[in-house]
Amino acid sequence: MAGDAPSLEDQTAAAATVASESQTGKSGKRDAFAELLAPKPKQAKHGPFKDPSNKRAIGGPRDALGAYIASPESFPSSIVVYHNDDFVAIHDLFPKSTLHLLLLPRDASKTRLHPFEALEDLEFLGKVKEETKKLRSLAAAELRRRYGKDSAQDKKRQEALNADDPPDTLPPGRNWEQEIMCGIHAHPSMNHLHVHVISVDRYSDRLKHKKHYNSFSTPFFVPIDDFPLAQDDVRRHPTREGYLRRDYICWRCGKDFGNKFSELKVHLEKEFDDWKRL
Repeated sequence: MAGDAPSLEDQTAAAATVASESQTGKSGKRDAFAELLAPKPKQAKHGPFKDPSNKRAIGGPRDALGAYIASPESFPSSIVVYHNDDFVAIHDLFPKSTLHLLLLPRDASKTRLHPFEALEDLEFLGKVKEETKKLRSLAAAELRRRYGKDSAQDKKRQEALNADDPPDTLPPGRNWEQEIMCGIHAHPSMNHLHVHVISVDRYSDRLKHKKHYNSFSTPFFVPIDDFPLAQDDVRRHPTREGYLRRDYICWRCGKDFGNKFSELKVHLEKEFDDWKRL
């Protein structure tokens, strides 16, 4: 994140190499999750929507997610993870953790509603929860691909994978799904309904100020499993509750950093290094 960091092209090539090795181990079996989420080489053409975050999006930058919903096939696999008739899953272009995905429902009657309203429809909510569960599993597999070799809890699993005669059933290893948060913001910054599927680490050079941090570290972030919300749930009133104005509290150890963002960022790097080695 600082200093002599490799270029994006170098990072992509290196990640692709690691993905290839993890996808076909000594057993010769392919890892579909790793293949799906592994970074792909950049493509020269992205179709008609080259930069969905720019102000040319209909309605301005807050409408940028609409391009993915309308035409997911126009984007490279390094951006769109997968799509079907009902949902599009993408990499967040401004990730607030080392892994940050967005799930975009395509139902035209819901996509521009506030999530509190859209998710009151129990049939629709059930579909969103089921698809979120699917994407969470993919995200967990990607975390294992990236950090499993460093994780103490995954040691026996890695040893089995690297054995000359790998067992048919691998040890379970670390539960990476517990390291993924899935939910919405009480006051979304984008017009189209989206669910965040994000690793817990909050370690990213895109995390730059209090709103960024507190939007994922206070009740401003509402887990998808908490829906449907009761009408008197205080999270329906994020401004009144002042979630985004709260002091910086470390997501992992609970240390209070007050308003000292630079100190928090240094601390988050240390917490990230410790977290991935658990």
